[in-house]
Amino acid sequence: MQARLNVFGSPVAGKALKHFVSAGKAISDSTLPASTQELVKIRASQINGCGFCLDMHTKDAAAAGETPVRLHMVAAWREANVFTDAERAALELAEQGTRIGDAAGGVSDEAWENAAKHYDEEQLAALVSLIALINAFNRINVLVQQPAGDYQPGQFG
Repeated sequence: MQARLNVFGSPVAGKALKHFVSAGKAISDSTLPASTQELVKIRASQINGCGFCLDMHTKDAAAAGETPVRLHMVAAWREANVFTDAERAALELAEQGTRIGDAAGGVSDEAWENAAKHYDEEQLAALVSLIALINAFNRINVLVQQPAGDYQPGQFG
């Protein structure tokens, strides 16, 4: 399989992606737990059908010590007893923020209030930014049909 467009070789895409990566650095440097960040990236990528991002974030999470059980259960987090209440709140916010077009009111007050019980303002800002950013990355990769499977943990720094 070959991508429709070489985003890594395109000057325009490269310039845009540098800004995306910079935004990602600000989020990864936040106090939002790294494990929560990976779980959110994985869940949004599952919803959006982004194989490239799933490949990357499951491998990065595993390399950082995430357990296979938790990685396998992200898609069914509501039924799984391996996630904390805070992680569940982040996953719910990620789902609603990713499926924003499916709900007339966008993200529910209940989902927001639940997340706000577990995360302070800066962590919420990081979480909201992360949800928006992973959705943008997913859309680029799905649009260009970026192949998945060859990613090596830490490949992009």
